[in-house]
Amino acid sequence: MPGVPDVMVCDEDGRFHFIELKATASRVVDLRPHQVSWLSKHARGSVWVAVQQLATKNDPKQFHLFHGSKAVELRFDGLKVEPDYHSIWPPDWQKVWDLISPR
Repeated sequence: MPGVPDVMVCDEDGRFHFIELKATASRVVDLRPHQVSWLSKHARGSVWVAVQQLATKNDPKQFHLFHGSKAVELRFDGLKVEPDYHSIWPPDWQKVWDLISPR
């Protein structure tokens, strides 16, 4: 189904979370129009965009996590958008999970 995120996770409480995975060598996040539409339509839920920013000559590999409500901004402004979580690679996966599935 076009636009549905790459990963669907069911947590221990039976709640579903959706994560779109992206990688970029620049600051551009290549969200397709149908992905932006899906993320925006479901923005009240637990929908996320996880971006791996590849290492460059001057910067290390990084991880960015954005809530789906930022999909339109992310499409047009890329990594200039304030992430909900950011770290140098590797991310603290427990912190990422705690954002995606708060208790």
